Amino acid sequence: MHNARQATIYIGLNDSASKQQKFETEKYISLLKNVCQSYHVAFSMNTITGGYFHDDGTYVEENTLVLTMLDVPDEIVQEIAKDLCMFFHQESVMVTYSDAQVHFVRETIEI
Repeated sequence: MHNARQATIYIGLNDSASKQQKFETEKYISLLKNVCQSYHVAFSMNTITGGYFHDDGTYVEENTLVLTMLDVPDEIVQEIAKDLCMFFHQESVMVTYSDAQVHFVRETIEI
Protein backbone atom coordinates (compact mmCIF):
# COMPACT_ATOMS: atom_id res chain seq x y z
CA MET A 1 0.00 0.00 0.00
CA HIS A 2 1.26 3.48 -0.75
CA ASN A 3 -0.03 7.01 -0.38
CA ALA A 4 -0.98 8.89 -3.52
CA ARG A 5 -2.29 12.35 -4.32
CA GLN A 6 -5.59 12.18 -6.18
CA ALA A 7 -6.66 15.02 -8.47
CA THR A 8 -10.22 15.18 -9.77
CA ILE A 9 -11.42 17.58 -12.46
CA TYR A 10 -15.15 18.19 -12.95
CA ILE A 11 -16.02 19.49 -16.44
CA GLY A 12 -19.59 20.53 -17.17
CA LEU A 13 -20.85 19.97 -20.70
CA ASN A 14 -23.22 22.93 -21.06
CA ASP A 15 -21.68 25.62 -23.25
CA SER A 16 -20.89 28.78 -21.27
CA ALA A 17 -22.65 31.05 -23.80
CA SER A 18 -25.72 29.04 -24.83
CA LYS A 19 -26.11 27.23 -21.46
CA GLN A 20 -26.93 24.07 -23.48
CA GLN A 21 -24.90 20.97 -24.31
CA LYS A 22 -23.89 21.39 -27.96
CA PHE A 23 -22.56 17.91 -28.77
CA GLU A 24 -23.25 14.31 -27.80
CA THR A 25 -21.54 13.26 -24.58
CA GLU A 26 -19.42 10.70 -26.47
CA LYS A 27 -17.73 13.51 -28.43
CA TYR A 28 -16.67 15.20 -25.17
CA ILE A 29 -15.42 11.87 -23.79
CA SER A 30 -13.31 11.34 -26.90
CA LEU A 31 -11.78 14.81 -26.54
CA LEU A 32 -11.04 14.22 -22.84
CA LYS A 33 -9.29 10.94 -23.66
CA ASN A 34 -7.19 12.66 -26.34
CA VAL A 35 -6.13 15.37 -23.88
CA CYS A 36 -5.06 12.82 -21.27
CA GLN A 37 -3.18 10.80 -23.88
CA SER A 38 -1.34 13.91 -25.09
CA TYR A 39 -0.19 14.62 -21.52
CA HIS A 40 0.78 10.92 -21.03
CA VAL A 41 -1.30 10.52 -17.86
CA ALA A 42 -3.29 7.53 -16.66
CA PHE A 43 -6.85 8.38 -15.70
CA SER A 44 -10.33 7.20 -14.83
CA MET A 45 -13.44 8.97 -16.05
CA ASN A 46 -17.11 8.96 -15.09
CA THR A 47 -20.15 10.73 -16.48
CA ILE A 48 -22.50 12.20 -13.88
CA THR A 49 -25.46 14.56 -13.83
CA GLY A 50 -25.61 17.46 -11.42
CA GLY A 51 -27.23 20.78 -10.74
CA TYR A 52 -26.10 24.19 -9.58
CA PHE A 53 -27.23 27.81 -9.32
CA HIS A 54 -25.89 30.65 -11.47
CA ASP A 55 -25.03 33.93 -9.77
CA ASP A 56 -28.43 35.29 -10.90
CA GLY A 57 -30.23 32.44 -9.08
CA THR A 58 -31.09 30.42 -12.19
CA TYR A 59 -30.97 26.67 -11.51
CA VAL A 60 -29.25 24.53 -14.16
CA GLU A 61 -28.80 20.78 -14.53
CA GLU A 62 -26.08 19.42 -16.77
CA ASN A 63 -24.02 16.40 -17.65
CA THR A 64 -20.52 16.49 -16.19
CA LEU A 65 -17.37 14.51 -16.90
CA VAL A 66 -15.33 13.59 -13.82
CA LEU A 67 -11.65 12.97 -14.55
CA THR A 68 -9.61 11.29 -11.80
CA MET A 69 -5.81 11.00 -11.83
CA LEU A 70 -3.30 9.70 -9.28
CA ASP A 71 0.17 11.13 -8.63
CA VAL A 72 0.05 13.62 -11.51
CA PRO A 73 2.07 16.77 -10.76
CA ASP A 74 -0.13 19.74 -9.83
CA GLU A 75 1.24 21.79 -12.75
CA ILE A 76 0.11 19.12 -15.23
CA VAL A 77 -3.31 18.87 -13.56
CA GLN A 78 -3.70 22.64 -13.94
CA GLU A 79 -2.67 22.52 -17.61
CA ILE A 80 -5.16 19.71 -18.30
CA ALA A 81 -7.89 21.67 -16.46
CA LYS A 82 -7.14 24.80 -18.53
CA ASP A 83 -7.21 22.83 -21.79
CA LEU A 84 -10.51 21.14 -20.94
CA CYS A 85 -12.03 24.44 -19.82
CA MET A 86 -11.07 26.03 -23.13
CA PHE A 87 -11.95 23.06 -25.39
CA PHE A 88 -15.33 22.52 -23.69
CA HIS A 89 -16.08 26.30 -23.72
CA GLN A 90 -16.63 26.55 -19.95
CA GLU A 91 -16.54 29.54 -17.60
CA SER A 92 -14.53 27.33 -15.24
CA VAL A 93 -13.88 23.74 -14.25
CA MET A 94 -13.57 22.49 -10.69
CA VAL A 95 -10.40 20.76 -9.46
CA THR A 96 -10.24 18.90 -6.15
CA TYR A 97 -7.28 17.21 -4.46
CA SER A 98 -7.23 14.50 -1.83
CA ASP A 99 -4.89 11.96 -0.34
CA ALA A 100 -5.56 8.33 -1.24
CA GLN A 101 -4.15 5.03 -0.10
CA VAL A 102 -3.51 2.78 -3.07
CA HIS A 103 -3.30 -0.99 -2.92
CA PHE A 104 -3.33 -3.35 -5.89
CA VAL A 105 -5.00 -6.73 -5.40
CA ARG A 106 -3.79 -9.58 -7.58
CA GLU A 107 -5.25 -13.05 -7.75
CA THR A 108 -4.92 -15.80 -10.33
CA ILE A 109 -6.62 -19.10 -10.87
CA GLU A 110 -4.83 -22.14 -12.14
CA ILE A 111 -6.52 -23.93 -15.00
